[in-house]
Order: sequence, then structure tokens, then C-alpha cells
Amino acid sequence: MRWPIPSLAPRDTVLTLATGGFGALLFWWLNAPVYMLLGPVIAVSLLGLMGVRTAVDPRLRDACFIVLGIAVGAGFNQDAVNAMVRWPLAFVFMTGVIWGIMAVCRWMLARYFGFDARSALLASAPGHLSFVMAIASDGGSDVPRISITQSVRLLALTIVVPFAALLMGVDMTGNIAPAGAGMGVLSIFVMIFAAVLVGLIFARLSVPAPLLMGAMVVSAIAHLTKLETGVLPGWLTLIAYLVLGCLIGTRFSGITPARFVSGLGAGLAITGVAVGLAGLGAVPVAWALGMPLGHVLVAFAPGGLETMIALGAVLAVVPGFVAACHIMRLVVLSVLLPAMLSRVAKQEQRAAE
Repeated sequence: MRWPIPSLAPRDTVLTLATGGFGALLFWWLNAPVYMLLGPVIAVSLLGLMGVRTAVDPRLRDACFIVLGIAVGAGFNQDAVNAMVRWPLAFVFMTGVIWGIMAVCRWMLARYFGFDARSALLASAPGHLSFVMAIASDGGSDVPRISITQSVRLLALTIVVPFAALLMGVDMTGNIAPAGAGMGVLSIFVMIFAAVLVGLIFARLSVPAPLLMGAMVVSAIAHLTKLETGVLPGWLTLIAYLVLGCLIGTRFSGITPARFVSGLGAGLAITGVAVGLAGLGAVPVAWALGMPLGHVLVAFAPGGLETMIALGAVLAVVPGFVAACHIMRLVVLSVLLPAMLSRVAKQEQRAAE
């Protein structure tokens, strides 16, 4: 996910976190699923749309990703490794889902929302936002409208997926923080140091969400080899979810209500299509892999990489499955989107002749 330009102003971060904390408390009182994530997302988004500047210090953001990566990696065991050999089936179905989402959404945005063909295709891309916006900026597309439509998609998916999982019978109560014996203080510091080191290497290799993925890999290796068997303190993981929720909400900082409304319909429409097609694609995969449908839906839902991995941990999805599917989604988009844009350009050229 492409995050907003960060702010180093302490006031912005404190205000954002306080608002997120209030949202988490409210959603806990309402007994909402994943309250430490959904509460801050909605509260901070509303604050930004009211014209208040919201931001999260990039150092806190990076610390949040490291904590979440370690927490997710702690769930790796031999059963998870054994399950990996069957994952390519999911990748094949997911490729078809991605193509279907882009084809249907592109047609819908051009037909009913007045997008030109190129902007419609870019706005319908289910992820890889930094890649999409770079192409949009270079090609003279309707960048503001694409950005708002994509932001609405990310917000809507963050909210919709937990409730969709609930409807599918997934228990999402009481498991926000991982259970188990706690790590020692020394183990935590060593894990963080190794996670940062691997994350920096991943950043050099242009791996998506490098600190999150680096921390997850380090934690997974440590737990698979039994070098570490404990989990992070629950309070630390909860804070990381709160920070992530606040970070998602900051996407709407500086966006006026009028601009938000202008992209709301298109954003909700592509979200509906994305969830529907992801659900259809998830059914045969869940049956073939013997996994709960809600788990595969989280892996197929085209939300933000960091957000979906965090939700996967809450749903107790096989560790690594969500991350593998979402990274594969980015790889597929890197190939599929330029190919589809080339086809659009040829169609426009023929029409002009």
C-alpha cells in the first residue's frame, strides 16, 4: 500500500492516536469485531474529512509494521509449512479473480461513472497503489479521481472483510492478540534487530512492505527452528493494531467532503465487485485446500497488504497464506496492468484513425 506523505509534527501524531484510541474504545463498547483496527480506521477517517490534519510519525509506523510482522510470524509451525505445497492452486484462481475484477470494474466505471478508458482501468486495479499512481501521473490520467476511488476501496474493504468473515461463521472474538507464553525481553530486542536488518535488505530488493515482511520471515524462522517459542506481549500487539488503524485513516487527511463524495460511489461500486468476485474465487479454493471460506476470502480480498495480513492473523489463517497470496497479487498486477493498458491504448488509437 502507498501510504500518505508522513508528518514529523508530534501534535499531528498525538491527535491522530488519541482519536484512534477513542474509536477503539467506542467499537469495543459496541462489541465490534477487530475493534482495535476498525475503530481507529473510522474515527481517524472522519476526523480527516472534517478538515483536521491527521498523520502518524513514520518511525512509529515502521515500529508498528515490525511488531505486526513478528506477531504473524510467531504462528508458523510445521503444519503451516506442509500446507504451502498446495498454495499454487490458490495463486491460479487468484489470477483469474484479478483479471475479472479489472475487466468488470473498468467497464462499470467507464459506463456508469464517466471515467475515460485509461483512468477506469487504473482506478479498477485491485492493489499495487504506488505502481498505479505512478502510471497515472506519467500518463495524464485523472489522478485525483483515481486516488480517491482507490482510497475508498481500501477503507471499505478494511471495514467489510471482518463482517463478511463473521457472516461466514469465523469466530473473531477474543483473539486480537496472540495467545501463548510471552517472549523474554532479550528475545524481543534480538528479534527486532534481526527484523530491521532483514527489512532493510528487503527494501533494497523492492519487496513490498519490507519491514513487515522482514519481521515476519525472521519470526517464522525463529519459531520453526524452535529458537523462540513465545509470543509478543498482548498489549504491544494491540497497540500495533491501533497504530495501523490510525495509519489507514490518515489516507483521507486533506480530502474535502465534496471530493470524497465525488469518488464514493465509484469506490463502493468497485469494492462490491471485488468482494463478490473474490468470494466466488475463494469457494473452490477453500474446498480444494480444506480451509475455511472466510480465511481464503481474506487472502483474496484486494485490500492493503499490511491490513489484510493483520486481519489474517486475527482470523487465525494459516500463517504466510495471506501474505503469499497478496504478494502474488502484486506480481500479477505488475504484469497484467501494463498489458491491459497497452490494449486500451491500441483500441484508442484504432478509434482515432
